[in-house]
Amino acid sequence: MIKKAGDINEQTPWQEMTVGGEIYEGGTARATITGEWRSNRPVWKEDKCKQCLLCAPFCPDSSIPVLSGKRKEFDYDHCKGCGICWKVCPFEAIDFVKEGEE
Repeated sequence: MIKKAGDINEQTPWQEMTVGGEIYEGGTARATITGEWRSNRPVWKEDKCKQCLLCAPFCPDSSIPVLSGKRKEFDYDHCKGCGICWKVCPFEAIDFVKEGEE
């Protein structure tokens, strides 16, 4: 029997897991706060941002919300700190710092 992601926790024996611990259902990222994995994080500098929105489609975790055509603050619950947004921003509107620094 294949368990659903919501049924797997630290008490689940390995014998009941799927091969490789794979999750076969979609939409599980929103149920899990994965941002605590990062060691570096992006910091949005709104005053430098030109709202070109180039950062948003490059984010592999969809952690840059865009509402009414404007980007908003990072979704730090899901951002894993990969730095792609920082790398693609042409206006230096994103800093990349060690977690815990501003």
